Amino acid sequence: MPSHLSADRPAAQPPGRGSVDALISQTRRLKGDVDAVRRDTEEAGSDHPRERWQRALYDLALHQLNDLDEHLAQLRDGPLPTAPAAPEATLPAQGSLLSRVGSAEWNLLTDEASWSGELYRILGRDPAAPPLTLDELPSLVVDEDRPKLTAMVTDCLVDARPIDGEFRIARRAGDVRTVHMMGEPVLDADGSTASMWAVLRDVSELRRSQRVVSETRDSLHHRQEAARSEHRIAAELQEAVLPPWRGSLRLPHRGPRTLDLASHHLPASTRTLIGGDWYDALELTDGETLLSVGDLTGQGVGVTSNMAMLLGAVRGMAMAGAPPGQVMAWLNQLLDATVQPALGSAVCCRYRPATRTLVWAQAGHPAPLLFRDGTGHVLDAPDGVLLGATSGAVYGQAEVTLRVGDLLLLHTDGLVPGHTGSAAANLLLGLAPRLAGDRTAQDCVRTVLQEFGEGEREDNACVLVAKVMS
Repeated sequence: MPSHLSADRPAAQPPGRGSVDALISQTRRLKGDVDAVRRDTEEAGSDHPRERWQRALYDLALHQLNDLDEHLAQLRDGPLPTAPAAPEATLPAQGSLLSRVGSAEWNLLTDEASWSGELYRILGRDPAAPPLTLDELPSLVVDEDRPKLTAMVTDCLVDARPIDGEFRIARRAGDVRTVHMMGEPVLDADGSTASMWAVLRDVSELRRSQRVVSETRDSLHHRQEAARSEHRIAAELQEAVLPPWRGSLRLPHRGPRTLDLASHHLPASTRTLIGGDWYDALELTDGETLLSVGDLTGQGVGVTSNMAMLLGAVRGMAMAGAPPGQVMAWLNQLLDATVQPALGSAVCCRYRPATRTLVWAQAGHPAPLLFRDGTGHVLDAPDGVLLGATSGAVYGQAEVTLRVGDLLLLHTDGLVPGHTGSAAANLLLGLAPRLAGDRTAQDCVRTVLQEFGEGEREDNACVLVAKVMS
């Protein structure tokens, strides 16, 4: 402990016992509050990286409060006797309040050393053995840290600089501990260094807790960076794949347009989840028009990549002349054969402008809505299960004849926030009077977005509107 002989300042007076007891009480109350909050986070049971990082911080705070409690208790009760004067039985047990802070003084004039009992335990030394001199002390330190300790002691003895640093020691039991050392030179009357005192503290557990916090924080940072990169790639892939058109669809030299088309993709409110929703429209070589919407479960680059694969497959099959039911069956086989199993839903339609006939099939997806003369209804759906749900599934087809002025609305789940299935369909059908007054497909999409596009949504969604023009 600090010597009372100091030429440059008088010894500080120790605080009264009552004031230290008050600090101990405050520390223990704070420990109880922090521990209660930590238990609440553990009961929540979340494995999210941010929650793991927060729990690590709580553990670190509790560890530091435990240290403060121990140090205040040692301040109140005073140091133990030095080891040579105390039998083994008087030393504190491992892990007790007094086992992690020790003191020492080295007299340079007499070459004598004095260690407290707790310092022997910190350094893993036999309490019956004499204390090590300053020349012998580096023998306990791991090779990499010896120059650091030598420099600190030299600066203290030669230049009268205070010591404040850490080093690792290898104890006889084979474990390595981290020790924090604080000390000062004690000057004699002529200003030369007469002795050196130091307080040594075992900070191994504290440093371990700090490493856990740092590693958890770094892990959280890396995961956030990876998530941002994945989100950017998924968003770019989605933007590249989904058709960029917003106006009418027609091929050159094919005569007057038959369908007026418009579409829109609605992202999730958080803008962190990129899903597998798609829409598409394509005029085929036989003059018919392909209309499709679909959705794959999940989010991220993998789902967006599978969505791009399905969209390309739908186009290729339709160009090859496959009817909608056959397209659904082949898509189901394609998903069933993918390395990473996935589930999806879809609607696929072929429109024949010569007869205004719509042939369509569905795979576990909301049926198209048909609006005519200010009213609307859900088209009767043919049989069809989710894509990827079962091998060898067969998909039925339905056929409906349209009229000039009819409006067809295809959408994915999530278009109406908080509603799915028939509830969502009924809310969309309620827009029939307003949609009847809209001149173009783009106007119809705006009406849908005004009603359902402003609120919070948990998932992505797509809407595709086709209006029969001739």
